[in-house]
Formats: sequence, structure tokens, C-alpha cells
Amino acid sequence: MIPGKYWQEFRALIGLERNTTSHAEKLISLAGGLTGILAVYYISTLMLDNPFSQVIVLGPIGASAVLLFAVPQGALSQPWQVIGGNFLAAAVGVTCYKFIPDTLLSASVAVALAIGVMHYLRCLHPPGGATALTAVIGGDEIHDLGYSFLFEPVLINVLVIVAIAIMFNYAFHWRRYPAHLAKRHKRSEEIQGDEREYELTQEDFAAAMQQLDSYIDVTSDGLTELLELAKQHAAKSATHPRDILPGHFYSNGKLGRLWSVRQVIDQADIARPDKDMVTYKVVAGYGAYETALCLRGEFRQWARFEVVLDNGRWVKVLD
Repeated sequence: MIPGKYWQEFRALIGLERNTTSHAEKLISLAGGLTGILAVYYISTLMLDNPFSQVIVLGPIGASAVLLFAVPQGALSQPWQVIGGNFLAAAVGVTCYKFIPDTLLSASVAVALAIGVMHYLRCLHPPGGATALTAVIGGDEIHDLGYSFLFEPVLINVLVIVAIAIMFNYAFHWRRYPAHLAKRHKRSEEIQGDEREYELTQEDFAAAMQQLDSYIDVTSDGLTELLELAKQHAAKSATHPRDILPGHFYSNGKLGRLWSVRQVIDQADIARPDKDMVTYKVVAGYGAYETALCLRGEFRQWARFEVVLDNGRWVKVLD
């Protein structure tokens, strides 16, 4: 019998997290995987008519199915990750096989380059590494396909599995796929975030993850550490911006669906506070693409800090 504290330490060491998803959610994931692979196999069989059609379903598609039906809201499960990751990794694998004669070196370079390509093209998808490896060590049936391997079976397989994931998950509003559809479905709630009286705790995160009833590809400790770092970052600039200037971007600093970034696009040249108006448009987050008019003082009260777009990410402008 392992003493309690050693068992807890061992669990943390190997990453044995508590799974908070319900039995119903697990069964939905199981049914999705079954439906997805059946559809991939059936449709691919109908579409593949080349002499090497025995290469019907790519093995890594099974791993993609796990992500699409068990973690449909995950960053690694989204359509560009699945399609781009597998397709580009296949291209890398075929190229490495053709130009690097040594199989050991070719396989190793293929996986390494696939990781780099997926990183830089923002389509990181773990099964992509297996797709690149398959292109190198998959045997004569795959080697004889050459670059046709990218389309038959890779592209056909991934397009079918993504289409099935969209249709299957649509039946369950909390797990609609892609993740953007689930976010649009959720009704935005009016929360006075700046006036909360309570500090978030580890227990709050655990309860929230259980209430969400979906597998989250991050540990609760990782979430709380991320929150703590975010709070430390927020403490560096907790005041409202002093100046509201045309052409500049401002964030309300809230979390989740209430987060929003506005750009001031025009202003009134009137000194009176009750007439000093600004026109703005919402460029990111809640209410995106809307345009409105308000008093400069109201806008300053809404804005937590100025931001700029840096490498596709909104970051604070520090004084």
C-alpha cells in the first residue's frame, strides 16, 4: 500500500489528473470517434480509385479523431490544425524520403521538420508528426504514391473527418465545432468584472472545470499558475489611460467573452466635457465590427489600458 502523500506525489509526477467529464460526455466522444472513422473509411473507399487504393485510411487519422471528438474545443483540434498539420507534415515526409536516402535520418528529419513547419504556420497537430513518419517508413505502397500521398489518402481523410466532426458535434451545443461556433452560441452575461469582491481560488477552478464537463488539455495547476502570472502582469498597469487618442487601440481588460478591444477612429474638437465625443469601432472580442459614439470620459472609464497588435497578439502599452 503506497502512503497517501507518496501516491499524490507519484500521481502529479506522471500527470495522472482527475477526469471531471461526465459519463455522458465520455460516451459522446466514443460515439463520435466511431462515426468519424466509419465515415472516413467508407467515403475514402468510394473516392480512392488509383492502383494503390489499398492505402485507404491513414493511421494518424485515429489520433486526429481522438482530438476532434474528445477535445473538440482544444487549440490542437481546430480545422486548420487538423487539415494543415496533416497535409503539410505529409509533404515534409514525402520530400525527406525522396531526398534523404538513409531511412533513420530521413524519418528523424521528417518529424523534426514537420514540427517546425506546423509551429511556424500555426497548425500544430500532434498526429502530424505521425503522418510525416508514415510517409517515410510506411512501406512500398505509400512510397509508390509519391506526392499523390498528400491527396490520396491524406487530404481526403482529413477533410472527411473534419466534416463529420462539424456535423456530429453540432448536435451538442456545448461542444459545437469549430470552437468559434461554441463561443458564438454561448450567451454573453453582464458581469461587473471590475467590482468583484472575491479572489479566484484553486477550488473555483476545479469546480468550473467540472461544470464545463469537457476535457481540457491543461492541468488545473497550469490554469491557476497562468491566472497568477496574468494577475501579476495586470498589476503593472491597473489605472485607466490618461489620454484617449484617435487611431489608438484600447482594451477593457476583461476575461473570456466580455473582453473587447476598441479603436478610436474620430473625435470632436469641442472643449466642453459634455460635448467631447469620440467615435470608435470594436476590432476584437465582444461586439466585433460594431461602431459607436460616446463621451470621451465614458470611453476612458471603459478602457483599462492602451494596447497594440504585436505578432497577432494584443499586448499592453506600458508607460
